[in-house]
Amino acid sequence: MNGTIRVGNLFGIPFYIHPSWFLVLGLITWSYSGGLSAQFPQLSGGLALILGLMTALLLFASVVAHELGHSFVAMRQGINVDSITLFIFGGLASLKQESKTPAEAFWVAIAGPLVSLLLCGIVTVIGVTTPVSGPLAAILGVLASVNLALALFNLIPGLPLDGGNILKAIVWKVTGNPYKGVTFASRVGQIFGWIAIASGIIPILYFGSFANIWNLLIGFFLLQNAGNAAQFARVQEKLTGLTAADVVTIDSPITSANLSLRQFADEQIVQGQNWRRFLVTNNEGQLVGAISLDDLRNVPTALWTETQIQQVMRPIQSTTINSNQPLLEVVQLLEQQKLSTLPVIRDNGVLVGILEKAAIIQLLQNRTQPNPA
Repeated sequence: MNGTIRVGNLFGIPFYIHPSWFLVLGLITWSYSGGLSAQFPQLSGGLALILGLMTALLLFASVVAHELGHSFVAMRQGINVDSITLFIFGGLASLKQESKTPAEAFWVAIAGPLVSLLLCGIVTVIGVTTPVSGPLAAILGVLASVNLALALFNLIPGLPLDGGNILKAIVWKVTGNPYKGVTFASRVGQIFGWIAIASGIIPILYFGSFANIWNLLIGFFLLQNAGNAAQFARVQEKLTGLTAADVVTIDSPITSANLSLRQFADEQIVQGQNWRRFLVTNNEGQLVGAISLDDLRNVPTALWTETQIQQVMRPIQSTTINSNQPLLEVVQLLEQQKLSTLPVIRDNGVLVGILEKAAIIQLLQNRTQPNPA
């Protein structure tokens, strides 16, 4: 998963760590160990380092709890959670699909900040009601503050933050269109991205201060991800209501298993098609295999007349899709399996034709072009 390291499962959810996480872990450990040493001079360097590492791990545990909040609510809605990943900007729970209603989307989005606020409250109560003091009390204070900051930061109303998903759900509820919600929340996310970038660049340009350099990184993160979310929403809106059958290639490369190799070769020469690989069907039109022009080289030309395609065809290696399958699901399948074509069949196994990724791209381009007046 893009260079991430799988470290196990959390409540059955695959748990990954991006290599950048180790850098952040080291920086937080070094920073807090130094802060504890300055605040409590009686601490030895080794103990301060251990407490700094413990603080860093507790902070990341808070991020994981935040993402588990999203995950548990999603799972209660019947949505599978593909993974939870820790990376340089925090955490990410990857959901298999979107919620079906704006209300469900709202609760998935707000669950993470609510968990962070709950942790902030619990840690604060522990710090106030127990006789904890010294370095441990300082660590509890940091933990409460970070969870509060995590909740408030994620409630900024712009994608890809939780607040953006909350805003998306609200706009979806008002307009009845989930894609308008994504588009609006993405634009707000881009505005906050530019604000964060400006707050990072202005001190550098005018005062030579790099104190807000983190804002610059967060701004670029918001800009990129908000833009990607808006673009994906536009694609989703254009493909909504379409199925795999709507994009099947006309005159797909299909041939019969009963043809001789000679007939097959002559047909392709006469038709002058540029296909190199053909799907093979039986008498009922069902998909039974595939043959390529290169397969003809394995059979002497003198035997082509008496050799049928079914004798040299190969099993289908790629996944087949149903003609009624939503085109959005097909796009996701093509991306996940890095495919450029897929065979399309009906419920009874009868082959409809080939679906090409290029045809979907062309469809999107056609739907993007303005209609002539």
